[in-house]
Amino acid sequence: MRLMATTALALALCLAACRQPPLPEPEFKPVPPVEQSGELVVLIRNGASSFYVDAEGKYAGLEYDLVTRFAEEMGVKVKFVVAPRVAEIPDKLARGEAHLAVGLLQGDDPRLVFSASYQAVQPVLVHHRDSNPPKSIGEIGERLLMVSGQLAPSFRRLANKTPGLIWHAADYQDSEELVEKVANHLIDYAVIDTHGAEAAQNFYPDVATAFKVGPEQPLSWAWPKTAPAEFGGKVKKFFDGIRKDGTLGRLLDRYYGHVKRLKPVDAQEFLARRVTVLPRYRAHFVEAEARYGIDWRLLAALAYQESHWDPFATSPYGVRGMMMLTNDTADRLGVDDRLDPYQSIMGGARYLQMLKDRLPPHIAEPDRTWLALASYNVGTAHLSDARQLAQRLGKNPDAWVDLKTVLPLLRNYEYFSTLKYGYARGGETVIFVEHLRSYHDILVRFERTDQVMFPPFDEQVSVANPEKVKLGIEARPKVKDGQMARVN
Repeated sequence: MRLMATTALALALCLAACRQPPLPEPEFKPVPPVEQSGELVVLIRNGASSFYVDAEGKYAGLEYDLVTRFAEEMGVKVKFVVAPRVAEIPDKLARGEAHLAVGLLQGDDPRLVFSASYQAVQPVLVHHRDSNPPKSIGEIGERLLMVSGQLAPSFRRLANKTPGLIWHAADYQDSEELVEKVANHLIDYAVIDTHGAEAAQNFYPDVATAFKVGPEQPLSWAWPKTAPAEFGGKVKKFFDGIRKDGTLGRLLDRYYGHVKRLKPVDAQEFLARRVTVLPRYRAHFVEAEARYGIDWRLLAALAYQESHWDPFATSPYGVRGMMMLTNDTADRLGVDDRLDPYQSIMGGARYLQMLKDRLPPHIAEPDRTWLALASYNVGTAHLSDARQLAQRLGKNPDAWVDLKTVLPLLRNYEYFSTLKYGYARGGETVIFVEHLRSYHDILVRFERTDQVMFPPFDEQVSVANPEKVKLGIEARPKVKDGQMARVN
């Protein structure tokens, strides 16, 4: 009886886990050498930290950003090939279907060469907060456990030492999708990486981390051992350079620097108000996007950070309304009634656009937006002081990752006494922007934009997606179409 139940459960999990059956292996020809074709072909997985289409309809992700910079340094174009199953990547690479694969755990495959690590991931077990978490893998027994495809090979070695453990590799799901299954009680536990757990817990605050599952594991790039010897030298030179000039640190901060800011109770409150309060004002934010070209979800996140979407909010410092405008700012913007939510939203959107326009034109996104939001909170004068201080301290005044270490210094006499505009509560500004970034991330996941956006054409970058993997990360449904309910 137990065998029949286990077999039925395994079949149900397979059906629930797989988006679609694997396609037949197509015929292929090895890619020509990069030097001959002028194009670097890269295997990459879709995911919130590796490669996706962002809120502005542009390709983004840590691995995407790293590879495009590497290709630019090499002076070649880049072609990304989306690989849905991490387990297939080594074989595809060894067969010569690509020059490079990125975001892989370092391994001992004799057919491949691995770069030095540029970050590490820690496997963790996550569970629903309603359940009593196990203290070890051995306590899981026959409860439903899924392991991300990336971590499955290393977990298999641990599982072999744990009699009675039943687990399933999630070949098609990313970390967020596994957290979603735990949140919806479709599975009991999941083993994912810390980055994925920290980010997904903002979207699913009912899920918590129980314990670490083994040591940290280094992430690397890999290429066929048959590649020219100088290819590895180019990869090493690239990573040495971006570590030295701070580019790697800025990119890591862009994707991971804010994800641990929100407490679960804050995320829960925001998610609740998204359903009960935001619908009253969504049309205003959408209209503001049409007028000023700023993602309405960013404007909504700004309004929540300022007032929790309360049109009658008032602070001791004289700012009022949903977007918390000062009286002087409202007058300049033509806002007659700061407590009118429509006027406040339009005024706040226009003001944020003005702040972005005032920044030096060479400051690129997303730092341009983060600096404008900091200016919205602390004022343009104090932001100017912070940028001047950053330059004085040998930091980059145009990068949020550096500015957020400098802004808190505006409270210290030894620093603010040397600056034109003096004291400011810069630490509060950092919290303001980082919380806002997290709120925006949540809205991107659950709220669709009315703008139909496709990644802009770039003659240096192309994307092949043979299995039609959905690259956008927005508006995930609570339960996927066709997903089976949990089998008890």
